Amino acid sequence: MEEVADIVIVGAGIAGLTTSLGLHRLGIRSLVLESSETLRITGFALTTWSNAWRALDAVGIGHSLRQQHQLIERIVITSTVSGELPSERSLKSKGKHGEGEIRCVRRKVLLEELERELPSGTIRYSSKVVSIEDESRHLKLVHLADGTVIKTKVLIGCDGVNSVVSKCLGFKPPSFTGRSAIRGYTEFKGSHGFEPKYMHFLGKGTRSGFMPCDDQIVYWFFTWSPTSQDKELEDNPAKMKQFVLSKCHNLPDRIKAVIENTLLDSISSSPLRYRHPWEVLWGNISKGNVCVAGDALHPMTPDLGQGGCAALEDGIILARCIAAALMKTGNDDDDNDEDRVVMFERIEMGLKKFGKERRWRSIDLISTAYMIGYIQESEGKIMNFLRDKILTSYLAGLLMKKSDFDCGKLTTIS
Repeated sequence: MEEVADIVIVGAGIAGLTTSLGLHRLGIRSLVLESSETLRITGFALTTWSNAWRALDAVGIGHSLRQQHQLIERIVITSTVSGELPSERSLKSKGKHGEGEIRCVRRKVLLEELERELPSGTIRYSSKVVSIEDESRHLKLVHLADGTVIKTKVLIGCDGVNSVVSKCLGFKPPSFTGRSAIRGYTEFKGSHGFEPKYMHFLGKGTRSGFMPCDDQIVYWFFTWSPTSQDKELEDNPAKMKQFVLSKCHNLPDRIKAVIENTLLDSISSSPLRYRHPWEVLWGNISKGNVCVAGDALHPMTPDLGQGGCAALEDGIILARCIAAALMKTGNDDDDNDEDRVVMFERIEMGLKKFGKERRWRSIDLISTAYMIGYIQESEGKIMNFLRDKILTSYLAGLLMKKSDFDCGKLTTIS
């Protein structure tokens, strides 16, 4: 069976749904193909910095999400090795683009808000893309596992670290960092009583963080460099939990209790992957009428808390670039070869503009996150000094600086 859709977005994650909703706000319909049967909500929660809130406001869901998630006012960074007093800093200081804002947003709530604002039928679940080919210079054929073929003028890959679309553009699979993350959340029956703070602990080759999402839920993460013996942890939440507790034995009892009270189905583990910055520098973010965004473009380690935030930025900027490209500027109803050429060239230029805007931002975030993670989890006298004496003092400022970015509004110039 063959179908036609002007814009096809592969992947109903943060980048894909934000792009689709951004286009919808600008009066342009898209089709989102999602391989799973429902929304993908692994990861439980994400740190949502100021840049992300500007993007969420641009698509009109910022207010609703703010009502459901607590404002984090301060960050407290503690070295569990040096014994020095924790470094504490406000997260509300003003930057070039406004006052700082950080909340810990539940991934499920975010994706459901994005889905709710889209027209019915925009997302097609159980639609796994198996291959992509050229129908002509101007059209792509997207082949699905069920035999369906979709013909499209614009193909956007927001299909994550295992992206089929990024492979089509020549990108290699993301590289493993040699590190892994265990994530979880604890829902208390009453108020958890934690202050609105991001509590960050750096130790011997490990990094952990705890922050409230709202009055009842506390999200936590733990990253480390696993050995071959740690392989058995991957699919065993009970062992993950005990492993984290064994590594966090010197944390305050109240913090350890968060891990202890986490239900086993609220714990997951995943290896950390990233794209080499030079691949983003030299690679094809777009080619013709195809481009990538989100983790398909810039998978990064979580050390800046910017993976999801950058995906939200991508969605706004990409929607704006596509909408500007598709605006009618004359007799280009796609009725003849000349009109199709004009349309294709306009789309191509719009996607190139997106790539130009996102290339250096992506390289900066990938590189900075990787280096922070490397220093935080390395051991030895020099690395301990860098971590405990320098990075601990400057980390909060660096996190704030990288979030001081404005993706702009959803407007186009006609």
